[in-house]
Amino acid sequence: MGFFSNLFKKKYESVSVEAARELQQSGAVLIDVRETSEYRAGHAVGARSLPLSNLSSRYERELAKERDILVICQSGARSAQACNYLSGMGYKVTNVSGGTAAWRRAGLPIS
Repeated sequence: MGFFSNLFKKKYESVSVEAARELQQSGAVLIDVRETSEYRAGHAVGARSLPLSNLSSRYERELAKERDILVICQSGARSAQACNYLSGMGYKVTNVSGGTAAWRRAGLPIS
């Protein structure tokens, strides 16, 4: 049973938008994996656009393995996919639960 439980275990954590904002202010990089048009329509202040559709071709150039990375999307589904991928590549990633929708509801700053 131990082999299978480790095989399917998530390799990243999820945090609330409030905790993500605190981590961001402490130096974590926030990446938004929504498509560019969604990002332009409004995103968490300080978030960098890195669409899920381009992630596999851009992550090595744009993300440093030694940095803590927060991943956000609209609701949390795409960011979970990105976290799975990036954690598999050796990055320390954290999923932002509820995504940009939760960020807005919490009254956190939007650009």
